[in-house]
Amino acid sequence: MKWQGRRKSGNLEDRRGMSRGGKVAAGGGAIAVVVILLQLFGGETGQQLAPILEQVGGAQNTQQVEQRELTQQEKAMGDFMGTVLADTEDIWNRLFRENNLGDYKEPNMVLFTDAVSTRCGNATTASGPFYCPGDQKIYMDLRFFNELKTRFGAKGGDFAIAYVTAHEVGHHIQTILGTSSKVRQLQSRASKTEANRLSVAQELQADFYAGVWAHHNRKYLEEGDIEEALSAANAVGDDAIQKRTRGRVNSDSFTHGSSEQRMQWFMKGYRTGDMRQGDTFSALLN
Repeated sequence: MKWQGRRKSGNLEDRRGMSRGGKVAAGGGAIAVVVILLQLFGGETGQQLAPILEQVGGAQNTQQVEQRELTQQEKAMGDFMGTVLADTEDIWNRLFRENNLGDYKEPNMVLFTDAVSTRCGNATTASGPFYCPGDQKIYMDLRFFNELKTRFGAKGGDFAIAYVTAHEVGHHIQTILGTSSKVRQLQSRASKTEANRLSVAQELQADFYAGVWAHHNRKYLEEGDIEEALSAANAVGDDAIQKRTRGRVNSDSFTHGSSEQRMQWFMKGYRTGDMRQGDTFSALLN
């Protein structure tokens, strides 16, 4: 992706030079298992994890905050993230106007190392990237993307990171359009299987929105970028994760969609560029 020398968002908060000594919360290992296996690419991970995190939050072992100078590579990654976030702002501001959706409220993004406190609770690196609707912020420990390559078999590359960012922005769009609240209401009176299907539809719509963003950002794309995004989407499909971790697949327990579904909806967004064509709920639930 062509990003050097371009506008960077003013909504980026970089906390990577700050870290706490010792453990942030007892039970972090359990949280890691829940998040990595069930909530990868989080969506509303922060909100869904809040009850678990609140239970262990009382056992925090907070120590003095340590601060260090970021490396040049880390600074470059911060500039890249700021540019990607700026691109999402430019495109979604325009698309909201064109679709008569009112003003687009831009989300903030927080880059962190090791652990972070949010209005959805405390989280660690194991949480992966997630969006917290409570404070309307996206949280990322960028070291996650090494895990995406080494543990989940994705190609890596800067556009894989851009895809994940755009996916989380998709959840912000669902929040401000009221989609997320409707999903929660439906899930509150649904069976577990039906609640999972609603979650899948919500996640696939975020993938679709990521594809719409990529469509309107094509002038900055380079050869291989879309393949990087598809590789990431393929690696974190529920079926791919279940095969890797359990050795079998149970589609009723899917919460994010299969690899094929995630790639399909991203590509639909990329090919059409039309945010009105992302009704994953009708497609999956009828």
